[in-house]
Amino acid sequence: MKISELEQISAQLESKSTRDRMLALVALRDVSPADAVPLIKKVLYDESIQIRSMAIFALGLKPTEESFPLLLNLLVNDKDYGARADAAGAMGYLCDPRAFEPLVRAFYEDTDWLVRFSAAVSLGNLKDPRAYDVLIKALDSQEIVLQQAAIAALGEIKAVEAVDHILRFAQAEDWLVRQRLAEALGNMPTPKSISALKYLSKDSHYQVAEAARLSLQQLEKGDG
Repeated sequence: MKISELEQISAQLESKSTRDRMLALVALRDVSPADAVPLIKKVLYDESIQIRSMAIFALGLKPTEESFPLLLNLLVNDKDYGARADAAGAMGYLCDPRAFEPLVRAFYEDTDWLVRFSAAVSLGNLKDPRAYDVLIKALDSQEIVLQQAAIAALGEIKAVEAVDHILRFAQAEDWLVRQRLAEALGNMPTPKSISALKYLSKDSHYQVAEAARLSLQQLEKGDG
């Protein structure tokens, strides 16, 4: 991107108009990480919650030497639980192995369920098998969304040993939980997985049944 265009985006990020700043952030999609991160930093503590959220998310998609420490600082120190949750989510997109320990701490120690949810999702995105114990613990959460995140993440890390733990959700009332189960089992090639997927392929909810059919196809092809 030309210097003049970067200067225009930079100026737009300083506009008093929330819409202008938002459009400027969107324009950074096609900008290299090295050029984008200094501009993202301009609105990382914006007065608009939506713009802050977009900026934090953008850091996860623009990996530079600064991206991880900036996200870590937000995750650990920000008073706004939404910003901490966004930072936890962005860390998953960054795919930096250094994020593992901070995400585990966030899951165990943060007082807000949304932050713990984002941490669980990102632990799956990191595809680090060390997340197994944390995710198994998350299955016992009172928050259904945390159960969903844990099931999905166990699938992401291909934790075949978790099959017995997640099969108890085959008759969960929430269809999204059953869908996450069907998707996760596609990454866990065991006879029990196949049996459960055949059961879920007849689920009353179309999306659950479709997810189960796709996972069965995946296991048959040996892609699980």
